[in-house]
Amino acid sequence: MSAQATTFAVSKPKSNRAILWGGLLAGIMDISAAFLTSYFRAGRSPIFVLQSVASGLLGADSYKRGLPAAALGLLIHFTIAFVACTVYYLASRKLRFLIDRAYLCGPLYGIVVYLFMYGVVLPLRFHRNFFQPFSSVISAVVIHMICVGTPIGLSVGYFGKKR
Repeated sequence: MSAQATTFAVSKPKSNRAILWGGLLAGIMDISAAFLTSYFRAGRSPIFVLQSVASGLLGADSYKRGLPAAALGLLIHFTIAFVACTVYYLASRKLRFLIDRAYLCGPLYGIVVYLFMYGVVLPLRFHRNFFQPFSSVISAVVIHMICVGTPIGLSVGYFGKKR
């Protein structure tokens, strides 16, 4: 086996762990924050939040489809979290500072994820602008920095370091 093939074989499990743990932690932390925020701001249940996520595919019908729609929303949410982590991981292969300064780059990446979701995905999917009060924007950005970017950055940073 060549040295290059050996390096790939050794690094692949690390990439899997980085993406698994980063995506899992970001997904859990972000959806937990969404549940709490939605409950305290509007009295909405976690099922409603998950159905809201599913409404991106199902439309308003998602609120009539009960637990299956909520399960689809959870699947969509975690898919997005794993994709976000995969993007950071792939970028870190070329931009070493994403690993070396993960504690700083992770939260900054959370801002990038927020801007992409609220500036591109949601307006395209729902065909409307998501203008929110300034306090809501600040809250959402901080949540993305702490609950999305930080676990992704630190996971990729941890598993991406050469041991």
